Amino acid sequence: MDDHARCPCLSGLPYGECCGPLHRGVRAAPTAEALMRSRYSAFVVLDADYLLASWHASTRPPSLELDAGQRWLRLEILAVDGGGPFDSVGTVEFAAHFRADGQRGQLLEVSRFVREDGRWFYVDGDVT
Repeated sequence: MDDHARCPCLSGLPYGECCGPLHRGVRAAPTAEALMRSRYSAFVVLDADYLLASWHASTRPPSLELDAGQRWLRLEILAVDGGGPFDSVGTVEFAAHFRADGQRGQLLEVSRFVREDGRWFYVDGDVT
């Protein structure tokens, strides 16, 4: 993705100032919400390596196949609990809108995050 393009997470920043540096390992997400946004953007740009690297080792699958036919359209952050720069756990409730097989859909999830050694990781989530 072009670093000057609008970031897919809809933060309002260019990709090169928002999720791009996280995807490239230049910096770590400062909050659980930032990690959630970067993971959504990784689905948009089909970056399975980043998704696996940001997944907690206790729940991480051995591999991840992304569907290039599924197009992620928009992310809405619905609620955030904890997950700040001084927290060790946090949850982010979100709606991710997509198009697949000519149909629109949305994924609603409450994701759980944990911070270890100063780095946030996705643990798991409840799809609602």
